[in-house]
Amino acid sequence: MTNSPLTHFDAQGQAHMVDVGTKSATHRTAVATGRIEMQGATLALIESGTTRKGDVLGVARIAGIMAAKKTSELIPLCHPLALTRVAVEFELLPADHAVQCSATVETVGPTGVEMEALTAVQVALLTIYDMCKAADKRMVMTGVRVLEKHGGKSGSFVA
Repeated sequence: MTNSPLTHFDAQGQAHMVDVGTKSATHRTAVATGRIEMQGATLALIESGTTRKGDVLGVARIAGIMAAKKTSELIPLCHPLALTRVAVEFELLPADHAVQCSATVETVGPTGVEMEALTAVQVALLTIYDMCKAADKRMVMTGVRVLEKHGGKSGSFVA
């Protein structure tokens, strides 16, 4: 098990938190994306701001930011990080009856922020679902993935 690329397992195959204590603090950035597909009428409600619960995308943006900051409390082996930036953005896709969400997360530290970016996207999409489920229970979240990451020993990744 010592040659495994899965860093969250020790030599005996037991799950553990990776020791990042000797790693250099570098500027780390990650961008994740995902989307939620819905009925056209639901997208129109979001766009017009006339849902019963208010500004769907504004609330989802705050939820995504809060989620990024809480990632280590949700994912068992993630390190708590001092995030220097979290930006959550939305794009309405009328032709697809969807909302695209992108999250950019940054820190200066010894480990990356991919999990924080992914968590921000997922929770933002879940918040859209929660706020619109009375109008549309068939919404589907899809395509959640890391688009890019920069910094650290492994360098850059761009999907």
